[in-house]
Formats: sequence, C-alpha cells, structure tokens
Amino acid sequence: MIVSVIGLGYIGLPTAAVLASRGCQVIGVDVNKHAVDTINQGKIHIVEPELDMLVNAAVKTGNLRATLQAEPADAFMVAVPTPFKEGHQPDLTYIEAAARSIAPVLAKGNLVILESTSPVGATEKMMQWMEQLRPDLKFPEFGHNELVADIFVAHCPERVLPGHVVRELVENDRIIGGVTKQCAESARHLYKIFVQADCLITDCRTAELSKLVENSFRDVNIAFANELSMICDHLNINVWELIKLANRHPRVNILQPGPGVGGHCIAVDPWFIVDSAPDDSRLIHTARLVNDSKPDFVVEKVKNAVTLMGKNKSEITIACLGLAFKPDIDDLRESPALDISKKINSMGFLNVYLVEPNINKLPGSFDGATLSSTEEALSIADIVVLLVDHSPFKNIDLNLLSGKQIIDTRGLWETS
Repeated sequence: MIVSVIGLGYIGLPTAAVLASRGCQVIGVDVNKHAVDTINQGKIHIVEPELDMLVNAAVKTGNLRATLQAEPADAFMVAVPTPFKEGHQPDLTYIEAAARSIAPVLAKGNLVILESTSPVGATEKMMQWMEQLRPDLKFPEFGHNELVADIFVAHCPERVLPGHVVRELVENDRIIGGVTKQCAESARHLYKIFVQADCLITDCRTAELSKLVENSFRDVNIAFANELSMICDHLNINVWELIKLANRHPRVNILQPGPGVGGHCIAVDPWFIVDSAPDDSRLIHTARLVNDSKPDFVVEKVKNAVTLMGKNKSEITIACLGLAFKPDIDDLRESPALDISKKINSMGFLNVYLVEPNINKLPGSFDGATLSSTEEALSIADIVVLLVDHSPFKNIDLNLLSGKQIIDTRGLWETS
C-alpha cells in the first residue's frame, strides 16, 4: 500500500514513520522545505523520543520519503494544523489547502482521512473542497450507506501524548468515523496495519466531537485546579498541600494547577465546541476563560515579587524556566509559559534569562532576552519563575534558590 501523509509535524511525521516501519510505501508531504530536506536525510526537525531512529530506518529502507507536492497514492492522511482565528473561530485554511493539493492526484478507490482535530462538519467540508475540483469522481454522502462511491472519506483524530507519540500511536484505541460505514471500514483496514489496540467505528461527526469532548473534559478539570490555586492564593493557603489532602478521598482526583493550558489541543479544541454551540457550552466556555486568565495571574505574582524586593525593575534580573507547553518537549504552540515569558520580557527588567533545554534558539519577540543554561540563570537571577516542570529542573540544588524571590507555578519546589 502506498500512503501519503499530508503534514509532517508532531503527528504526521510519527504516523508516516510508523506506517513505513510496517512495510508501507509512505510519501510525506509538507510545505516546509527544511522539514522535507531534513527527513530525506534520515533526520527529524522536531523533538520526540524514538522518532529519530524510526525515521532514519524508514528512509534507509526506502519506505519513507518526503516531498513538497502531493503525489498519487492509495490512501491520504491529512495531519495539518487547525488553529483558531480572531474571536476563537476555527481556521480550516490548512485543511482546505491540503484538500485542494490532494484532489488533482485522486483516483477511484482512494481513501482520504482527516486526522487533524477539527470542528464538527470539517471532514465533510474537506470532501466538498475535493469534490469541487474532481466532479468526475463520485464522493460519499453522510449517512447514505447504500450509495457506492469512488472515494472513501473518514475522520480519525489522533489521541497521543507528546513525548510518547510513537508508542501511543500503536497502543491507544482509535476512533474511526466514516462519512459512510464503507468509508469507516476502509479506514479501519489501514489503521489495523499498525494499531494494536481497538479501532472503534462510528460516523465522522461523532468522531470529530469525540476528540473535542476528550480535550474539553481535561480542560474543565485543569480549570478547577487552576481556580483552586487562585482561591488559595487569596486565602493564603498552600494549594499543593490542599490538593494532596483532598485527593485522599477515595472518589476525588484533583489535577495539579499550572501557569495555564497550552498546546494545540486542550487550549484550542474547546473553542470549537463553543463556536458550534455557544448557548449550550457555558461550563466549557468558562473553563477556557479560567485557564486563559492564569498567565495574567502569574504576571501579577511577578509584579508582587518586584514590590517585595523594594527595587526598580531596571535593577532586577529575572529568570524564566521553561517555554514549552508541557514537560520535556520542544513544542511551543499555544504555550502559556511562552506567553508569560514574553510579557515579562516587555516589563523592563535589567536582564531576562530564558531557560528551555529543548530548543537551540529563541522564537521571535524576545529582543534583549538571553537563552541560558539553568546554572547560569540561577546564579544571576534575583527572581526565578518556574513555568514548566522539565526533568532537569527537578534535580537542581535548592541552595541555588536561597535569597531569591521564587514563583513556582508547578509546585515543583513547593513539594520538595
């Protein structure tokens, strides 16, 4: 089977590599020439454990190659970004571009799967964009299982954890939603090549909402923990101790608070539900507002630390530890740590040291800031803001924090 994966990012590249490792001929397509060139050298342009060896082996065997333009294949898997626009409206621009790039090379019997997390109806919109360019092909119609179509179309959202993607692609259950039952069965046949867990059949709309609901459930629970942290700050109570005690109840499992919620899933997906049903998603909407407000709460804690020092900001050096949206990865998408660090960098401190062990250079909007090692930052900083609980931060000598103003948003040192 020849499989084309459109989008070679944090989901597309691992999926392409896993398929190639199972003997499929995989054509990876991406608009980023650097990514394409890097992959064709048997290397990777992102940080993900085990992926480098998998890609290297797949390229050496000839089962994986990358290109800038779509080519004919038996199956197409679309794994492109789905951000939101102003007003938190879903942005399907990348999906539309992928659909229009695939359409000219489609042939009868092809399978097209949308893996990108999307609002309800996005799979059908993708199909419509392809249909506009290929009126010679018969596409399926939602719910019309009796119709025989030339092209099979389905939605199968990824359900993996960054840092564990390679393993979870194989071990996690997959929800496979077809435009019709035939479409779903065709997609399941492809996924069973590498998925050891269950492949659960449903329709594409249910599959789309299922992924959004999974991440919204987590967002609501994180919002509860973050709201608790702000309540405890107001009441001068240690939130970490409070949660630890409350979780001793056999039916209570409160999550840990943090500086906000980031990443391309939990920080984005709930807005897709709110956009689709604004009057019926009040709890989901409120959770988003709580989590989106947490970075401002952290910035206020920084201002309080400045006040306690009794100095002007222009005399103070500050260190921000962590920029990624979660521990031990390099992914900065929708990262609250990145947002907080940018705000801190614009506050007029003498020096701003940024510590992110998983990147080699700072992204834009950090004029004057320094990408630093942990040791250098801690030796110089007057204020230390822990934003991400990366593994290296767990093992530092706590004596290095003596005499400094500490803002620990992850409870890493509070519980040491």
